[in-house]
Order: sequence, then structure tokens, then C-alpha cells
Amino acid sequence: MDKFYRLGAIFIASIVMAIAFNMFLLPHEILSGGVTGVAMIFGLMTPVNSGIWLILLNLPILVVGWMKLGKTFIANSIFSVAVTSIAMLYIPIVQVTEDALLSSVFGGVISGAAVGIIIRFYGSTGGFDVIGLLLTMKRDIPLGFMVFTLNSGVVFISGFIFNWELAMYTMASIYITGIVVDRIHTRHIKLSLMVVTAKGDEVKKKLLTNLYRGITVTDGEGAYTGAKVKVLHSVITRYELAFVRPLIREIDPNAFVSITETMEVVGNFRRDENYKKNQM
Repeated sequence: MDKFYRLGAIFIASIVMAIAFNMFLLPHEILSGGVTGVAMIFGLMTPVNSGIWLILLNLPILVVGWMKLGKTFIANSIFSVAVTSIAMLYIPIVQVTEDALLSSVFGGVISGAAVGIIIRFYGSTGGFDVIGLLLTMKRDIPLGFMVFTLNSGVVFISGFIFNWELAMYTMASIYITGIVVDRIHTRHIKLSLMVVTAKGDEVKKKLLTNLYRGITVTDGEGAYTGAKVKVLHSVITRYELAFVRPLIREIDPNAFVSITETMEVVGNFRRDENYKKNQM
């Protein structure tokens, strides 16, 4: 993935997220989740802008992420947090609509899309995104659901500080954000891959070198042609599908490839090292 293309996507998504905060959520005191939500609370309660609080609160979490998720990921995350924070300083806090419910819905959709794109391009918005990614590396749980669970505490905090009606709007916004994130960030979705090819050894070597997945190889025979072929079976993530297709075409453009969604995988299915390697 081209570095400048990745940074450009993160840059645009970070500005879009700042727009969602300053034009949809903050004017109605509807909070985002996690550390960003806490920063918004501090921004509403103190004269210090929420963007400044966002940087201060994210620093210790990003240090932990640096050690666990790699330098490239954290560098992209710092870039995203910085762009969002600076954008929040210059984008005016104005009401697009006086309806708090509409603001929570559209704010949740817009911020969820922005977060999903940032994570898709191997970055994060800091805070609970980093914590959620660390947890999903160990457990096969959708990231949006994980972040929604972690963010529940922000709802109760906002309820006690402001009022429970706004807390419910916040919950709705966070829930919608989580749904949109899961629609974009599909790494938890697993696919069963079957490749029928006359160049089994070459395809196997290419996949093992680039994807680091276990592959089961069986002998096969074309029913019509009678040609001897190899049948390769593996399980990959939705993200890895973008890498698998060109790899197979490069070795054998005539290979038969079948890809189906898998409900569950039991056994060793380590994703973290491969995920980091492919995105760097």
C-alpha cells in the first residue's frame, strides 16, 4: 500500500471526524466514546479546548501501542490524533441542526465511517481504538462491539455530569459508530479459501511466504480433463483477500479459486503478526 495514499486517506478521515465532533456532537453536548469522549467532557467543563485534552490523554495509550502494535501503526495514529486535534481548533462549533437525535445519528455515522477508514489504513484515533485492537488480536471479537463495550463508561459519566437524556443520545451515537466501524473494519471476518491449480507448489510457496498461513494440500484430478492438480485449503481474513488474489493470479492465472465466508475457526489462527506485516 502506497505510504502517501495511506496518509492521505487518514488525513481526510481525521478532518471528517473533527467535523462530526464540532458540527454534530459537541453543539448538543453529545459525546464521542472512550478517550475522545473524556476529552470532550473536559473541553466542555474547562476553558481548555477538547483538541488539547485529546492529545494529553492519548499520550500514555500511544506509548503502550508503540510497544505492542508497532511503530508504523502508532506513527499513523499520532498523525491522525494530531490532524483531528488541530482541525477541532479551527473548525467552528456550530449546530447543523437543532434536533439532538438527528445530530447523534449523523454524528455517529460520520465519525464511525471516519474511524473505520483510519483503522482500515492501519492507524487509529488513539484511546480505546488502540485498546480495542489489542484485545481483538487475542480474541475473535468485532472491533466495533469491543469499542462500544469499552465506551459504555463514558455514557454513565456524561449522565452524571450533564443529564441522562444527553447520555442516551451519547449511547445512540456510540452504538451507531460501532456498527459503522464494523461495516468498514472487517478483519474479524474469516474466509475459507480453496485453490485448484496445476502449479500447486509455486502457489503454496507464494502464499506461505507472503501470508504466513497454514495451508492444507491435497491431490486432485479434473473430472473433465483428467489433469492432475493440487487443491490448497486455508482460512484467511477479509483483509488478506486483497493480497491473495493478485498472488494467485501472478503464479497461475487459470487457477480455480473458491472463497466462502466462515462462521468460526477452532484452533491456531494467529492474525496479529501477519496483519502488522502486510500493513507496513
